[in-house]
Amino acid sequence: MTGLGELDRPETPASPGAWDARSEQALSPADPPATTPATTRASAPEAGAGRKPSAPRRGAADPVKALMHRHRELCERAVDPLEIAAGLEAHGITDRTAARFRHRDVFSLAEEMYARVSRDGDAPPPSAPAAPRARADWVLLTLLPGTLCAAAVAAVHLTHGHSRLFAAAAGTLAVALALRAALRRGPLSRADRTAPGRATTWTVWLLAYAVLGNGLLDSAVAGGPDGLPTGTADGPWPLTTAPVLALALACAPAAWTAHFFTARARRKLAASRGLEDFAAGVRPLLLGAFALFLAALAALLTLCAAVLDEPAAYAEALTLGALLFLARLLTTHGFAYAPAVVLTATATIEAAALAAVFTSRLPGCGFLATPVETLVTTWGACSVPTLACGAAALALLIHAARKLTRASAHAPPEPSR
Repeated sequence: MTGLGELDRPETPASPGAWDARSEQALSPADPPATTPATTRASAPEAGAGRKPSAPRRGAADPVKALMHRHRELCERAVDPLEIAAGLEAHGITDRTAARFRHRDVFSLAEEMYARVSRDGDAPPPSAPAAPRARADWVLLTLLPGTLCAAAVAAVHLTHGHSRLFAAAAGTLAVALALRAALRRGPLSRADRTAPGRATTWTVWLLAYAVLGNGLLDSAVAGGPDGLPTGTADGPWPLTTAPVLALALACAPAAWTAHFFTARARRKLAASRGLEDFAAGVRPLLLGAFALFLAALAALLTLCAAVLDEPAAYAEALTLGALLFLARLLTTHGFAYAPAVVLTATATIEAAALAAVFTSRLPGCGFLATPVETLVTTWGACSVPTLACGAAALALLIHAARKLTRASAHAPPEPSR
């Protein structure tokens, strides 16, 4: 629905003029025009002289036509009534507002607007919106990050010295490229098919912290680190690969869950007869898809921890997975700003925790590390990313419950020309 953001609400015309008066009459057709006593006295002789009353303006008798004039671009570009309904809902028209246009809900109003809009005679008839179908290409792309990550982890565990360093670097690059491809196509891609935005940088930071952050924070609190990471869990700077491997493997269930949510939401959009009815039906669907992804991630964590003989770190990995899943789900439906802000804030908190510990070693700055050291001593180093990612995921879940339950978030995309 290109250009929907440029349309104004029908209640607030952009430019003054004659149409403003017609729109006011259209929005309140039952209200007669106000008259002053002087006007009444002046019109009384004319009425007594037998002059017929003037015909009412067509705008007052046909409020839908005035609304169509205001949203002419939306009506002309729409491929079905659902797109008009979603566009009206995005501009603040509710079921209560639709009643002022003599319709029971926004969907009924959109159906009349779609039926009355003038189109070219050779235009093909509109088809019912269909949910996007899974394709073999994006199925393979969503499996590729987990496969390459598993190969990289195996190479790191089977090599030593410089060979291990090269294997880790090559594996990281391969996984990053595979993840980029998976996020640009399929159910996890943005609607405009653009490259990932600035949120990608902070996503990479959060994943890198899951591998290196806890070991570095533990060593820093203890006075270290005494050396560079060796790629093992028992080195001077221990690594934890099980959470990241599970998250890479979870790209496939995340894609399938997002596809399931999108498909079912489209069906509910076609069957709903009101905005509140649609929101009430999509909200449990959103929560169910979110819980389904977390269950799949928990199973993958258990499997990876058993294979790699590492702690599962359920709290840290599940909160990070929930944050990344919700951020991507919002981005795919056109709400990219809030996920970028939340991911940036989360990464900043984790970086600030590390910086506070190292800065506390300067003279007179020991107090800076007190909050972080208290958390690490009480609940362990994983408490810092768990609290940061958990709070961020909760904020995005509340935001998603508001945004993804709107009809405009699930409107069929405009066909390519």
